[in-house]
Amino acid sequence: MKLFFSGAAHEVTGSKHYLEAAGKHILIDCGMEQGKDIFVNQDIPIPASEVDYVFLTHAHIDHSGLLPLLYAQGFQGSIYATDATCSLCDIMLRDSAHIQEFEAEWRNRKGKRAGRAPVVPLYTSNDAAGVLEHFIPCAYNTVIDICDGIRIRFIDAGHLLGSASIEIWAEEEGETRKLVFSGDIGNTDQPIIRDPEYIREADYVIMESTYGDRNHGERPDYVVSLADVIQRTFDRGGNVVIPSFAVGRTQEMLYFIREIKEQGLVKGHEGFEVYVDSPLAIEATNIFNNKTEDYYDEEADALIRQGINPLQFPGLKTATTSDESIAINVSATPKVIISASGMCDAGRIRHHLKHNLWRKECTVLFVGYQSVGTLGRLLVDGIDEVKLFGETINVQAEICVLAGISGHADHDGLVRWISAFEKKPRRVFIVHGEDEVAGLFAEELREKLELDATAPYSGYSYDLIANTCLSAPEPSRISEKPQARKAAAVFDRLLAAGRRLLQVIRNNEGGTNKDLTKFANEINSLCDKWDR
Repeated sequence: MKLFFSGAAHEVTGSKHYLEAAGKHILIDCGMEQGKDIFVNQDIPIPASEVDYVFLTHAHIDHSGLLPLLYAQGFQGSIYATDATCSLCDIMLRDSAHIQEFEAEWRNRKGKRAGRAPVVPLYTSNDAAGVLEHFIPCAYNTVIDICDGIRIRFIDAGHLLGSASIEIWAEEEGETRKLVFSGDIGNTDQPIIRDPEYIREADYVIMESTYGDRNHGERPDYVVSLADVIQRTFDRGGNVVIPSFAVGRTQEMLYFIREIKEQGLVKGHEGFEVYVDSPLAIEATNIFNNKTEDYYDEEADALIRQGINPLQFPGLKTATTSDESIAINVSATPKVIISASGMCDAGRIRHHLKHNLWRKECTVLFVGYQSVGTLGRLLVDGIDEVKLFGETINVQAEICVLAGISGHADHDGLVRWISAFEKKPRRVFIVHGEDEVAGLFAEELREKLELDATAPYSGYSYDLIANTCLSAPEPSRISEKPQARKAAAVFDRLLAAGRRLLQVIRNNEGGTNKDLTKFANEINSLCDKWDR
């Protein structure tokens, strides 16, 4: 009985873990890497054609996005996921395949003129359609007998519609081990979906650590905060541009805006228009509307019982075609534009940034995690200019972050989740976190909770019967020029210092006016010195 770590090891995206048990070959997630790639991922030790099962935690592309490639490489097994995850993957994997084909076609048009060899898409629409035939929808909280020696159960992870932690009971040669894969652990009190459920026992736990080094801070009133951003931007005559993940975060924004309109919180701009410019987000919203019974929380359920659609309101418009998307920026009337991708690394959002980033009256509002190396992260970190479609754009718009809003549990939420286990697991594996964060979180679990916790790198493997490490190869970093690598490390240290400063500021809330004034003056003096 062996566990092999492939993706999301000391990285936030690309979740992929391989389990060999009861004579079967099993993948838990098969995700695509997004953002900056730090380490070389070691592939699983068997061909795709020999994989018997995939157990999928949820539909986000960093957990599901390489399933069509697995199929193209020969996979013919079964993929188990919740019913909502199956429905969302039906649209998300097709969309991902379309992007792969479009980008290959675009590169080939340019490459042909330069005499370069043709680019082949990572996978095709046919691959996406083919792998979707292998999905098997499952319900929460139901033990499923997969085969002799393997049983699983999906537990609501509270991260996305249909997201799950997965319990796996594996029996081999008279020995049974229970594994729990956390998937992405959700934040509490999110709109629409339920809070994450806790699990009480396991021999081995494989858990995420996205926010293992920080808390979201005091939970704001999202409706009031969003209304304030819209109000001041509209008063300036600008647009509010929201880069948003098409699945999950877009639906949350619609939920908040419906409430803003219902309460009349934006004054002087009654009836303002909200554009959802993402065909994927539009399809995902339809799925959310059709999955209310088994997945909505009590508050959203109450609205449904009153005949209120939580995701619909007057002034909501959608853009499906390119012409409809282009027309959004033709109108000078202030509006909210919600578009994908959430990290600004692809999709229609880049066109909206091109038209709005240079305008001082506009606001770009970030409402989700921004991975290192993405355009979204650069904007949040204060870059002065960006290049979009070959054109240099001066960043003049107000750049905001809706603090606290996240689909991921923060540090304290992660600690609560792992602390819910009534008996200490034999070992806890920390994955799905930035390089330093994963290691520090594992260290904290060892020191404060006295857990046997480790943060494996890609290529590490373990014997689950003997609880021993079988292989721990030296991690292989993506090659960079030494000077660039040194500069990146120093800048990352600076960003970490900035995050620490923000946390210190939050910790001083409620201090005396004298102390807070002195603190503010010191910060402003430092900013004056380095502002350039």
